[in-house]
Amino acid sequence: MPTREAAIEAAATYFEAGGFKADLAEQVAIPTSSREEDHRLDVLRYLDLMRARFEAMGFGVQIHPNPALERAPFLVAKRIEDPALPSLFCYGHGDTVPGEEGRWSEDRDPWTLDVAETASGERWYGRGTADNKSQHAINMEAMRHVIETRGHLGYNVTFLIETAEEMGSAGLSDFCRENRDMLKADLLIASDGPRFSTDGPDIKLGTRGGLNIRFRLEYREGGHHSGNWGGLLANPAIVLMHALTTLVSRNGQILHPGLKPDRIKNSVREALGSITVKSGPGDPEIDPWWGEPGLSSAEKVFGWNTFEVLSFITGDPESPQNAVPPFAEAICQIRFVVDTDPDTFLPLIRKHLEDEGFEGITVEPARMFMLRASRLDPEHPAVGWAVKSMERTTGKPVTVIPNAGGSLPNGVFLNIIGMPTLWVPHSYTGCSQHAPDEHVLPHLMKEGLEMMTGLFWDLGDGFP
Repeated sequence: MPTREAAIEAAATYFEAGGFKADLAEQVAIPTSSREEDHRLDVLRYLDLMRARFEAMGFGVQIHPNPALERAPFLVAKRIEDPALPSLFCYGHGDTVPGEEGRWSEDRDPWTLDVAETASGERWYGRGTADNKSQHAINMEAMRHVIETRGHLGYNVTFLIETAEEMGSAGLSDFCRENRDMLKADLLIASDGPRFSTDGPDIKLGTRGGLNIRFRLEYREGGHHSGNWGGLLANPAIVLMHALTTLVSRNGQILHPGLKPDRIKNSVREALGSITVKSGPGDPEIDPWWGEPGLSSAEKVFGWNTFEVLSFITGDPESPQNAVPPFAEAICQIRFVVDTDPDTFLPLIRKHLEDEGFEGITVEPARMFMLRASRLDPEHPAVGWAVKSMERTTGKPVTVIPNAGGSLPNGVFLNIIGMPTLWVPHSYTGCSQHAPDEHVLPHLMKEGLEMMTGLFWDLGDGFP
């Protein structure tokens, strides 16, 4: 009789024999940078690869156009074992940030999976390894091993892969709203982002939202010699720097009360009380003086809003001239929890700058779409069920985190389609996602594969 243990053992054998590494290398080799128009055909190639893998698992697959971004279609794979059975929804994104060729250590090609031994252990380098190709590949392979061992899943599955997540999930909310009946399910289980700690697995029940903002101040055309005009012409870079310091302090504290929550809810504070955020191997050291005073490290990253300056440009950074620059531009970001309304941020900032006497600064969204914050109730029965399954597989305690620090389209699934959402990450905080040298740790990949195989097996014994 097929058993849970047999399915997990088969998945582990596949990983140890190099099957997962070979499959991931094939995925990484396709440069799916969604922000670059030149890669539109690569995005389609990736979806063709995923189509073949899903069809081999008994799924029917359709590619749907994106109503907001033509070069970023959606793949929907469905396996219907019995319309009367409950349905699982899974999600992943096949797109990546740009490869940043030439900036990787050891002259690595971002689109080639490179296995390297480091002082802290083996690493697999490549763009998309952590975010998100390995993560949805793990879930697909876990499901495949359950099907092959048991002969069936015992439930229906809809698997959505989008290709514009790195552009704020452009078009996803409209697509899901228009196709709600096709996509509806009883539970979402997906994987993205890093684990809270490499010591043990965790479940995140939602995400913070993310709003990117462009601040621009332009005084005149062209630069003017600083010897002749310095002291006479206003410098837009200096003015813009001072404007930003009225929004965030030198210690990283958000100064305007409208850009942060009034407080952290007691239930969230209680959930975060047992979590200590600390740097792991290869991680940067945490700056304890940075951020909102009086909050723990976990409260800062999971329970509060943050304001970051992502870039600041003025003049010619590659070849600075002795000239007063004509403009300055900053791309900033607010990460926010569900307790704040992001639709108020831009009007509030514009009025604030006007009240402070800063004229001429334009404040506009820097991305096409904004990912909103969302959070599942920690007392939902799916949470305890998943914790029990994961602990049974790994023998390790599972940390439940109310919401991730980063942003994902969880709100689309929780609020628009309407299903409870569980996120089980397989990466780690030091993975360098969105940067050169992005990588994954193979032992976390293997544990994730085993853990998801157990989860998908247990789901066939009854939905929570």
